[in-house]
Amino acid sequence: MRKILSVLTALAMTAAVLTGCAKGGAETAAVSSGAETTASVTTAESSSEASSTEEAPKTNTLKIGSLKGPTSMGLVELMDKSEKGESEGSYEFTMVTAPDELLGKIASGELDIALVPANMASIIYSKTNQGISVININTLGVLYGVSSDSSISTVADLKGKTVYLTGKGATPDYTLRHLLEKSGLSDSDVTLEYKSEAAEVAAILKENPEAVGLLPQPFVTVALAQNDALKIVLDLSVEWDADETEDSGRLVTGVTICRNDVLKDQKEAVETFMAEHFISADFANSKVAEAAVLVAEAGIIEKAPIAEKAIPYCGIVCIDGGYMKSMLSGYLKVLFDMDPASVGGTLPDDNFYYLP
Repeated sequence: MRKILSVLTALAMTAAVLTGCAKGGAETAAVSSGAETTASVTTAESSSEASSTEEAPKTNTLKIGSLKGPTSMGLVELMDKSEKGESEGSYEFTMVTAPDELLGKIASGELDIALVPANMASIIYSKTNQGISVININTLGVLYGVSSDSSISTVADLKGKTVYLTGKGATPDYTLRHLLEKSGLSDSDVTLEYKSEAAEVAAILKENPEAVGLLPQPFVTVALAQNDALKIVLDLSVEWDADETEDSGRLVTGVTICRNDVLKDQKEAVETFMAEHFISADFANSKVAEAAVLVAEAGIIEKAPIAEKAIPYCGIVCIDGGYMKSMLSGYLKVLFDMDPASVGGTLPDDNFYYLP
């Protein structure tokens, strides 16, 4: 994985605009093998544990990095269990604000597993001679159109409008441009104004609610809290899914990657993590109020009430196996067709997808 070091600088610009939240709704797919792994405890094993005077120390500690946002929000229950010594696996968690920080730690071996933007995973795979694998999708969709303009309900309604967004030449830009094209619009029909940070877009909306901003969660929830006139007028994940004429996968925000040497040497530990990750993501979606408290305690969102409002719109999932492959491969193909460099120059082969 040392080869990653040579590409960190090139990836940093691509990475910086890809953090954020995902689509609303508790859309969670079962981890195909993980649930069985977690449930398989024999009577003999239980009796042995009960008779032991000491709990056996956990081995194969996995070092896991995530971004301050929905990827970490889907992990908060597992983080809490791990800190209390109640998790099945043994973990050390690191949460950062920028994807390139995770890349540095993966490159140095400080991390075994990282939750990163979807297209970045493809770039890393290409640049490291297939040194990593994707083990699941952790967030779907990220982007919402926010405005007080009630005339907007579809991407086609953006004709003649100015849209404020972040990241020219990055995922938000590619996503919107793809949807504009599918709606029969060109660059001349919509003015795109790029800002360096989502906070800048939110500030524009606070001052001018009639403007149209493209934002990820939790910036959407914060913007709505700052101005009662604002509302969500577009869900880009819904717009993406509306086109049934082609296999464009799903609008994927974040995926979980694992170093292949770790997969080889600690396969059982990785699959235990996958199972516990699924349980944690399901907790975030099904017990929102409890998860919001943990999110605030972890410092991901400052206040639990805001976190509680944001979580249902953060598309927290844990999808692996064949569903993961079909969703992610279709999404990467769309990006590749728009700009091959956005996925590392070539589409990843089947070995990119870990299918337990």
